[in-house]
This record gives sequence, structure tokens and C-alpha cells, in this order.
Amino acid sequence: MYATFWSLVPPLVAIILALITKEVYSSLFVGILMGALFAAGFNLEGTMNTLVDDGFTAALSNSSNVGILIFLVILGTIVCMMNKAGGSAAFGEWAKTHIKSRVGAQIVTIILGMLIFVDDYFNCLTVGSVMKPVAKKHNVSASKLSYLIDATAAPICIIAPISSWAAAVTSYVEREDGFTLFLQSIPYNYYALLTITFMIGMVLMKIDFGPMKKYESLASAGKDAGDEIESTSVPENIKGKGKVFDLIFPVAILIIACVFGMIYTGGFFEGENFIDAFANCSASKSLVIGSVIALILTIIVYLIRRVISFRECMACIPEGFKSMVPAILILTMAWTLKNMTDALGASEFVDTVVSQHAEALQVVLPAIIFLIAVFISFSTGTSWGTFGILIPIVVELFENIDPTMMIISISACMAGAVCGDHCSPISDTTIMASAGAKCDHVKHVSTQLPYAVTVAAISFVMYFVASLIKNAVICLIIGLALTIGTLFVIKAMQKKKSPKTE
Repeated sequence: MYATFWSLVPPLVAIILALITKEVYSSLFVGILMGALFAAGFNLEGTMNTLVDDGFTAALSNSSNVGILIFLVILGTIVCMMNKAGGSAAFGEWAKTHIKSRVGAQIVTIILGMLIFVDDYFNCLTVGSVMKPVAKKHNVSASKLSYLIDATAAPICIIAPISSWAAAVTSYVEREDGFTLFLQSIPYNYYALLTITFMIGMVLMKIDFGPMKKYESLASAGKDAGDEIESTSVPENIKGKGKVFDLIFPVAILIIACVFGMIYTGGFFEGENFIDAFANCSASKSLVIGSVIALILTIIVYLIRRVISFRECMACIPEGFKSMVPAILILTMAWTLKNMTDALGASEFVDTVVSQHAEALQVVLPAIIFLIAVFISFSTGTSWGTFGILIPIVVELFENIDPTMMIISISACMAGAVCGDHCSPISDTTIMASAGAKCDHVKHVSTQLPYAVTVAAISFVMYFVASLIKNAVICLIIGLALTIGTLFVIKAMQKKKSPKTE
């Protein structure tokens, strides 16, 4: 079964089960168990060894994964402290006078998500913790909030030159100036750019469709939408002595400290220039450094301001951990499932398939690469792993033949990887978006899927157009026009249906 289509069956089974049963833990475990059985040739002892040694133990002994878990716990602690100090409540009071509508609450969420472009994990959890009380106040459903968070995480990071994602992409490009290629690929990254356009247009035009429409209708009427999970953290309505500053300071210092962590791990203080430091950074280690600095400074400032006692600060550590347990569990199982696909040779299978058929399909290759990237990323739940598989193949195919097609194809790879990541229930970014919005994870996936698929369809068409026109500006204008036109068509269809439903 090694390096065959069977290598992608375990994650596909896990995804299908999650969507059918609406229960993610057992679905992921079934996928993991199936992968272990395949990898061990259905030998019972080999299956158990693969499950434990190559699966869970490997996932939790990976330094990058452990760093992300530490970051999650510290971030949960900081959010808990902000709530207990009254910073979140103060921001809620401020929002009452400055954000006066559901549209306003959603637009502020989008703007905040676009401003925090350094890393997608950081984006999801920070935007969620800051905007959740505001969204609740203006009757925005947890499903809609988690979609807005998810759509301003990976899609923003993949077009931001100063981000952990840009660093990951450039590291996969050999014999070329990776950062320059990344910059040149931004105008062709249709899924990211059109997702942002689609999201803003949808909010301003007050359009919702698919399963999201039900949850939004209930929430806007002030009813319980039934898509929210109970928080195990400190309640959001705690009234402390804190001001808005007590929410802004931890968030701002976290951003600054994480950027510092990235340039530090990238060798900036050892002589590397700023751009190269970002390209060479360790995102996981950087987030740990940044979060530890932010936690220490936040405790010091809160103690100086006397908004919270030292004992209360320390009580927030286990509370913060508890609030992140669902996300940590799902992430651990998603990483373990990825280890199973690696053990089955999924990347070798894809490499062989793409390489064998690439030369004969050069004109339509960007669109095909987009679909392949969507499939791999959706199945494995990892954008970065998809970059690692496809980008070297694309560079090998086009670097001496057609540089423009190489840029378009690299963009298609990145866009498809982000699209699949955006849709996949086993994606770490999707998991963190639902955790940040405190939304039921399976409901978040099912409600955002129609939106993501709509933009994916437009992006697929645009890669055909781009391979023919090969002009970034003209193609982007066509893509924006198609996206806006699609929104108007959806709006018109809803107006046509509304008299019948009434």
C-alpha cells in the first residue's frame, strides 16, 4: 500500500466520518487506526507499535508540535488573565458605543484579522478572544465568527511577505530567490485574494447561504443558534478594574514579541538581514519565545496597575490550559493522522503522479495543480506539507522553460493548499478558528464549506485564464469582477426565493 492511492484513504475516511457523525475525536481515531493497519500490513503487533511509536509518540515528541502546544497553553492563560482583569469586559463596553451593528462587528473582526498577519495560529486565537464578546453582543453566530477568523488567517498569511507562511514557502524553493518568487506570486494567489473580497462583499451585502444561513438567522433573532461550545475558561462577563488598555497591551506585546522571536530564530542578531531572518525562522519556536515574553510582561504590568493579584495570575495558568484542551486534543490527533499518511508514502505517490503527467498538460497545469493541492491539503490537513510536496516539482518543471508559468503554478500550489486547509476538518488552522470563536468544530466546517467551495470554483477558472493571458493585473481584475458578480447572483437568487418561503 506504500506510495499508492491507499495512502490517502485514512485521512479521507476520517474526514467523511467527521462530517457524517458530527463527532471529530472518534472519526480522527478511526482514520489513525486505519493508517496504522495499512502501514503495518494488518499485523496486530506492528499496528500497535506504529500507532504508539510512529503515531502519537512521534507527534508529541516533535519539537515544532510541542512548541505550538506550549504557545496554545500560554495564549489561553493570557486570554484568561485579560478576562479576569476586566480587559475584555472593558473592550466590550467600548464596543457598545463604537460598534453599533452586526455588520460593524463583522467588519472589525475582518480588519483585526488582516492586521494580525504574522502567523495563522496566533491570528485565530487572538482575534477570537478579542472579538467573541463583541460578536455575542451583536448577535453574530459562533459559526459566522469562526468563518471570519478562518478566512482572515491562512488567506492573509499566505499573501503577507512578513509571516511564518512566507518563510515556509521560500524554504521550499531551491536554486531560486524564494522571497522574490513569493512576492511575484501574490497577484496570482486567487484563492487568498478572492476569499478576502468575497468575505467583505458578503458582510456588506448581508448575504448568507447554505447551513450558515440557519445559524445566522437564529442568532440575529437573539435565539440560541446551537453552534457554540461551552467555555471551560473564565466567563467573559467578569467585571474587573481593567481598562481597554489591559486588553490592547497583551495583544500588542504578543505581536511585537512574536516578530522579535521570528527574527531572533532566523539569525537577525547574528548578521542575517531582516527578510532572510524571516525566511529562515522557526515559526514554532518563535511563537513560544513571543508568548513567554508577553506572559511575563503582562503579569508585571497587571501587578503594577493592581488590576489582578499574583495569586489570580497563577490561577489563570490551569484555567488557560483547560480552555485549550479541545484544540490540543484535535491537533494531537490530526498530527498523528499526518504521521500515518507519511508512513504510507502519500508525498511519494503525489510526486510520481504529478511528474508523470506534467509535461503533457502544461497549458492547463496551473488549474490542475490547484486541484491537486486542494485535494492533498484537504486530505492531510496541512498546507505546509502540500507546499513541500508540490513547489519543488513546479520549480523543476518550469524554471528553464517558462518563468511566468512557474510563478503562476507556484501561486496555484499555494492557493490550493490554503483552500484545502481552509475546508479540512483535520486542519490545525480550522481547529484553532473554531476554538477561537468557541464554535462547535464540525458545525464550523460544515457552515464555511459552501463559502470556501464557491471561491475555489472561481479560483479554478482563474487559473485557466491566467495560463492563457499571463498578465497579473488583467487577470486579477477579471477575478475580482467574477467574485463580485457571483455575490450579486447569489443575492438575486435569494430575493427570488424569499417570497415563496414567506
